[in-house]
Amino acid sequence: MLLRHIPFLRSVFLHSITAFGGPQAHLGMMMKTFVHQKPYVSEKELMEYNAFCQLLPGASSTQTLTLIGYKRGGVPLAVVTLLIWILPACILMGALSFLLQYIDKRQLGTDIFKFIPPLAAGFLGYAVILTFPHAIKNTITWIIMLASAAATYFLFGKTWVIPVLIIAGGIATNFSLKRIPQVEQKPKKIKWWNFWLFGIIFILAGIISELARTNNWPDRKPINLFENTYRMGSLVFGGGQVLMPMMYEQWSVRPETIKDKNPNAVQIDEKDMYTSMGIVRAVPGPVFSIAAFTGGMALKDMGTKMQLLGCVIGMIAIFLPSALLVLFFFPIWHNLKKYAAVYRSLEGINAVVVGIMIASTFYIMKDISFAEPKTVSLVNILVITGTILLLNFTRIASPLIVIACLLLGYFL
Repeated sequence: MLLRHIPFLRSVFLHSITAFGGPQAHLGMMMKTFVHQKPYVSEKELMEYNAFCQLLPGASSTQTLTLIGYKRGGVPLAVVTLLIWILPACILMGALSFLLQYIDKRQLGTDIFKFIPPLAAGFLGYAVILTFPHAIKNTITWIIMLASAAATYFLFGKTWVIPVLIIAGGIATNFSLKRIPQVEQKPKKIKWWNFWLFGIIFILAGIISELARTNNWPDRKPINLFENTYRMGSLVFGGGQVLMPMMYEQWSVRPETIKDKNPNAVQIDEKDMYTSMGIVRAVPGPVFSIAAFTGGMALKDMGTKMQLLGCVIGMIAIFLPSALLVLFFFPIWHNLKKYAAVYRSLEGINAVVVGIMIASTFYIMKDISFAEPKTVSLVNILVITGTILLLNFTRIASPLIVIACLLLGYFL
């Protein structure tokens, strides 16, 4: 069964090594790769999948891609799609936990990755251009988009902003009952196993981790690491920009405040956290791959084998909740779609997503130099506009654009 899906899996792999800029930019790249280049899904389906995943905790771009695999080949293909998507980024971030001690961090931040922020802004700008016509079609969606963009920009990083905007956008488009008529769809059977598995893992991880802490089990750090990471993957809304502050608080700030009560708590040096939070934005693929780095750093004092185990624990624990939740709730979503109110909500949610993308673009750009009389400022402008134009009007592959930006960083 998987052999006949090799062309699709090849596209997934290409996407995994070229998708920069976070979940909003990933949506634009998915539109190009899985809709326009090869029609694995329709534009309507992709926007619907993305809107649905915005309602769930976890990695939204990962969940959206997992659903594309699920649609084409059921759970087996969804699992393979998920693995191909997350492995390149997780391998790179896991390797960083081993290499960090050998890297001059100051040089790393100013050399080949110098033009990655404007590249990410360019990918986001392209994503806005691509999704705008499909989501913004009337006055209410314009209002929702502009309000969402303003709220997201000025409250960037607040955990509650994105869920509140999504709910508000879904409610706002339900005040009109004329635009979208009632649509009848046959309900689908709901399979409960993965939801029960999600809940059982969540509860057991919490109980065992607490027992390990209170009884001070030897080598209990891997247990605590899995529980901490799985909990964050289960509860985080808003993507990587929310996950990273949560990790920083959990593993860099909190251990210092409870050192007397819990001296063996999982702890990561705050300078190492800052480095990983910068580097992960220069790595293609899901931002949640930072968990492979934090897992390795959490267990590095226990030896190389345990550090490698920490990378694996981080990768599994952060993405497992996302996969279990999306594969459970998607059949329920199909049942709910028979109600017109759900379709009206989708209209508002899609407008919110475009607003978030616009805000994310400007948020990245605020830290990019444009006005200084230096060559770097001019190149930043050229990278952003060039990326948008090349993606929009040419067939040049994304990896070539990325390589060009890395070479610019190396030589300039």
